[in-house]
Amino acid sequence: MNAPKRLLVVDDDPNLVLLVKDYLEFRGYEVVAASNGLEALEVMRRLTPDLIICDVMMPEMDGYTFVQTLRSDRATDWIPVIFLSARGQTADRVRGLNTGAEAYLVKPFEPEELVAQVEATLKHTERLLQMQGAPVQPAIQLDREVELTPTETKVLQYVARGMSNREIAEVMGVSQRTIESHVSNMLSKTGLHNRTELARWAIESGLGRG
Repeated sequence: MNAPKRLLVVDDDPNLVLLVKDYLEFRGYEVVAASNGLEALEVMRRLTPDLIICDVMMPEMDGYTFVQTLRSDRATDWIPVIFLSARGQTADRVRGLNTGAEAYLVKPFEPEELVAQVEATLKHTERLLQMQGAPVQPAIQLDREVELTPTETKVLQYVARGMSNREIAEVMGVSQRTIESHVSNMLSKTGLHNRTELARWAIESGLGRG
């Protein structure tokens, strides 16, 4: 029997931490908690979580600084992060994703929505780690020089995170058709066949990290 996935919940609201902890433990996860980014870093000296659920606005060290610290260390840069925040404006969501979070949930949220996001993020991270470590799958080599616009590069980073065209359109504040056009243009420029190959190429070439 596989060991349960370990989740780290970082939030300065003890009531929310208790709610999230109880709900996720009921769903079979092991959950540890911290009240801010500094405390979370201390916790991570003792253990490595499979996923982090993190508030944005916290004392001592906020969520943005905490995630930037994780992403600057090769030992922790792979750990997926889901941001929780009362700030739901597009600019806030974009900043959260650009900081390095895989997802951004706006408070208040339904517990089932959080569980669904946790499960989807864990599965996506597992696929990426397998993809990066699988020697049987040769790296994608392009037969041409590719120049992407800044907007295409940003879309590519979101594609590499496993986000759908609809989700990318939402965080970038444009129509889904616009994102589909960018993806189509990148497929044409690279000669790749689908979004999966595009995501693989982004990760392997280092373009998938914002």
